[in-house]
This record gives sequence, structure tokens and C-alpha cells, in this order.
Amino acid sequence: MKLDDEVCLCFHVTRRKLANFLRIEHPIRSSQLSNCQGAGTGCGWCRPFLEMMFRQAQDHDTSDADLPVADEYARQRAGYIRDGKGTPPS
Repeated sequence: MKLDDEVCLCFHVTRRKLANFLRIEHPIRSSQLSNCQGAGTGCGWCRPFLEMMFRQAQDHDTSDADLPVADEYARQRAGYIRDGKGTPPS
């Protein structure tokens, strides 16, 4: 996933915005990433990825090996929504 790809598709929060939030704000809990434009507070699909980004920031790990490419990420999220596991905001 590239820096300008969206991690939170509900609120259009990019990986770059989240990385900058982590670098500047130094949250102590992954749930505090919701303070970055509401990330993770919509359908819930991105929460595992937000937690992973938080853990990587805590470990000073800059890799993105666990984030799928943007198209695949969006396809997986569509399946998540279609299966009734989350409801995006209107």
C-alpha cells in the first residue's frame, strides 16, 4: 500500500495521514488513531490495519509488508461489507 492510499475507506484517511499522526501525536493506544479524521470509527474494516500500524510505530518498524495493495484492500473490504460485518457511514 502506498502512502497516499486510503486505509480508512469510510473517512478517506490515507496511510500518510496516519503515519504523520503516529509520528507527531505519539498515541499510547491504537484506539487513539480515531482522532485522526475518525479513522476506524465507520464500518470497522480498517481497525486491524490501524492496530498493526500502531504496533509498527511502537517498534519503529517502517515496513508495510502486512498491508495489501489498494485495489485488493478495497475488494476485501467490499466483501466484508457484503457479508454484513460492518456498515459504512452514509
